[in-house]
Amino acid sequence: MKYGFNLLLWTTDVNEACDPLLEQIKSWGYDGVEIPIFGYDTANYTRLGKKLDSIGLERTAVTISTGEANPIAADTAIRKAGVEKVKQAIDMCHASGVKLLCGPYHSAIGQFSGAGTTADEWKWGQESMLQAADHAKAAGVTLVMEYLNRFECYFLTSAVETSRFIKEANHPNLRMMYDTFHANIEEKDLAQAIRTCAPYTAHVHISENDRSTPGEGHVDWATTFKTLKEVKYDGWFVVEAFGLALPAIAAATKIWRRMYDTEEKLARNALKFMKSNWE
Repeated sequence: MKYGFNLLLWTTDVNEACDPLLEQIKSWGYDGVEIPIFGYDTANYTRLGKKLDSIGLERTAVTISTGEANPIAADTAIRKAGVEKVKQAIDMCHASGVKLLCGPYHSAIGQFSGAGTTADEWKWGQESMLQAADHAKAAGVTLVMEYLNRFECYFLTSAVETSRFIKEANHPNLRMMYDTFHANIEEKDLAQAIRTCAPYTAHVHISENDRSTPGEGHVDWATTFKTLKEVKYDGWFVVEAFGLALPAIAAATKIWRRMYDTEEKLARNALKFMKSNWE
């Protein structure tokens, strides 16, 4: 098992100024970090990859899609832009040595049609993600799609839906992730959800119900860890927590109050919690 931390607790732009933070995360005992990819400066990501190599941190990455570049949009040009943005993120992964690109980039986050997914949107989503997956295969990257809760998107919102999407797409570089925060909202049976998506699960986000310190809320962690062991999951556990440091992220995640003492304490306690429950 590998333990990582999503850097969105601190920054949306991982550049040279973040080097001391990366060294701290390594000193706390983490195996790797999850890099947000919202920019496309190849030189920056190449430098970042070398820095992470030098301090012995592995890495995954996360990105999103927006309304202007939406892979399931009715407008062909917007769909094409969505695919191109995912491809650009894949290129940044290649530059920085990332093998797994995670996130809800299958559709525009926070964009709603006022209805559920249509047959056309499902088809467009598959076409878009298959194009991106071909690009990912050539770059040595696997796409790991994240389903969100129904308040953040409407396209993929459950383990059943996302598993079906991946099964139908049938591409070796297209997989999915299990996120404990979204599952806590959407799944009636956490164990069954984990079993349903197990054949396609390449990544797990460890996130508490209030987005702060894992183990201090009401996510059913006993069932979660027990079932992940049952299905023989052996990949990343990446902590995804959010705070008030980044106004845009706070607004997107609806975080309006401080729910932990310090970022360091959250990170240290999260690692201890994961290891004590798994090992």
